[in-house]
Amino acid sequence: MTTQIPYSGNNRRLRRMAPLAVAVLTAVFAAACSSSGSGSGAAAGASSGTTSQAGETSVGNVTLHIGDQAGSGAEALLTAAGLIHKLPFHATFSDFTSGPPMLQAMGAGAVDIGAVGNSPPVFAAAGGSQITIVGALKSSPAGSAIVVPKNSPIHSVADLKGKKIAVAQGSSANYHVLTVLQKAGLSVKDVTLDYLQPAEGQAALSSGAVDAWDIWTPFTEAAVAKGARVLVTGQGYGSPYSFEVASRAALADPAKAAAITAYLKLINQAHIWANTHPDAWARVWAQGTGLPDSIMQTAARDAQSTPIPITPAVVASEQHIADAYQTAGLIPGKVDLANFVVTRFNSTADSTAGASS
Repeated sequence: MTTQIPYSGNNRRLRRMAPLAVAVLTAVFAAACSSSGSGSGAAAGASSGTTSQAGETSVGNVTLHIGDQAGSGAEALLTAAGLIHKLPFHATFSDFTSGPPMLQAMGAGAVDIGAVGNSPPVFAAAGGSQITIVGALKSSPAGSAIVVPKNSPIHSVADLKGKKIAVAQGSSANYHVLTVLQKAGLSVKDVTLDYLQPAEGQAALSSGAVDAWDIWTPFTEAAVAKGARVLVTGQGYGSPYSFEVASRAALADPAKAAAITAYLKLINQAHIWANTHPDAWARVWAQGTGLPDSIMQTAARDAQSTPIPITPAVVASEQHIADAYQTAGLIPGKVDLANFVVTRFNSTADSTAGASS
């Protein structure tokens, strides 16, 4: 659901993202939650006749529907970097528990663009969804992990055999756990994958309903703060890439495509800012997640991502993921990821112009 919040001039009422605090995780993340609309950018910048930075197509009257992952915070990231008011179009932000439900909403026409991990585009493509990868990020391996209870007898990946592992189906964690098992000579048939969204996974780990949980930042850091132990991170496992994905309907609209170019440029600048200002980013991110600053300071460093062009190597990596899922029987057939990628927005990965401090 998306709730639009009215704006007047430059007075923007920023919504607080759904809290991630452990006590309320289950209630908050069971489904996509509502968020604010943003008149962006400067509300003055979104006035009639404004043009995008990429061309002459007017974006001032465009409303871009942006998918956000609660706990990831594209809206919070733009705000922290001082760039939210530079969006030259109107925007609404809608929170989702993870990438797969976001891309489902995109396929239904409710979302124009949003950031997801490496696996959601594969599952969406396999399901015939009309989506396209338009941007890429290379992320720190510390942003992924399998965690177990502090006193768990599991001390190696081999110990996972016969155990129950919570993971969000079709998420980057799904591929992470697949590669962790494969490198230990195991397969998904040697464990029980309990497909749970983040809130459910956290609750299942805490209650002992599962033996391990494959998850991402900042849920990893929150779990560790509550006594969980990291079994493995993303170092040597999974894929380092995440993506900005847009609907084909939005890309077919020249005005929305121009707005997407402007958005990619600014969100990439925001990522670069966060990498060089982790403490400042953590403070804003903590306000959005409801987690303590101490946890978010670690999370801000673990989750650093760098915008990169979509190269043949990036596409090949994503194809490898699709092939791995097909081999494991987790998607129904062959997917040619090259048909779900465009490189015409690659210049936005060079958005190194400084954001405000």
